[in-house]
Amino acid sequence: MFPTFLIGLREGLEASLVVGILVAYLVKSGNGHRLRPLWGGIALAVAISLAFGALLQFTSAELSFQAQEAFGGFASLVAVAFVTWMVFWMRRTARYLKDELHGRLDTALTLGPLALALTAFVAVGREGLETALFLWAAVQSTEQSATPVTGAVLGLLAAVALGYLVYKRAVNLNLKTFFTWTGAGLVVVAAGVFAYGIHDLQESGILPGLNTLAFDVSEQVPPSSWYGTLLKGVLNFSPRTSVLEAIAWVSYVVPVLYLFFRPAAPRPAVAAQPRETASV
Repeated sequence: MFPTFLIGLREGLEASLVVGILVAYLVKSGNGHRLRPLWGGIALAVAISLAFGALLQFTSAELSFQAQEAFGGFASLVAVAFVTWMVFWMRRTARYLKDELHGRLDTALTLGPLALALTAFVAVGREGLETALFLWAAVQSTEQSATPVTGAVLGLLAAVALGYLVYKRAVNLNLKTFFTWTGAGLVVVAAGVFAYGIHDLQESGILPGLNTLAFDVSEQVPPSSWYGTLLKGVLNFSPRTSVLEAIAWVSYVVPVLYLFFRPAAPRPAVAAQPRETASV
């Protein structure tokens, strides 16, 4: 439940902040009467994201067991790639996000309502599709249904509420700290999804080594026990882990966390240009 709650909270807050920036800019620039196409684009983005998640679930359910495992494995790898890119993108561009969105809105305002709707659709739709894919992969990796979905819904609701409070300036949230630590948490969650994707590909027969185990602690940590369920829900821990799964988890989480927490390189200073003296 915790991983999907974290995904819903983190991704939902990103989308909420984007919506808040778009709405606030239109209102403060005297274009509050043009909010309708903006909300239309946002609603369409949410609808398509939900439809994409439903399509993933329907498609996987219609496949044979071996095809399901292959589909789930490749989808998990794609989801991990997207969320990794997103975490680093937000870390790099968060401070410039408002200016970037303002620039897009200025252009859209000159082009008309359709451009406004498209701007909102693209800004929110990207977050929505990434969230739908990663949530689906995370839910599959827990091998449960109701509990992780509940966690995701609670995370999204908390994100919407928090985003509204930030928009109303009722809450002064340190976004840099928030996105840093939730980003690190998502990296750990993504490592578990990555390892589970490798497991799916092993079960489908695409990758070898399903029964070549790095460790088997099923007796010490029964999957049905409360602590086994807790470890599975929080860290996606599997008591029976193959060598390839263990290698995948370590080879992902170690370098990605190192790069994530590594201080960003300072921008090179721009040399001051000598002033030209006007000729008399």
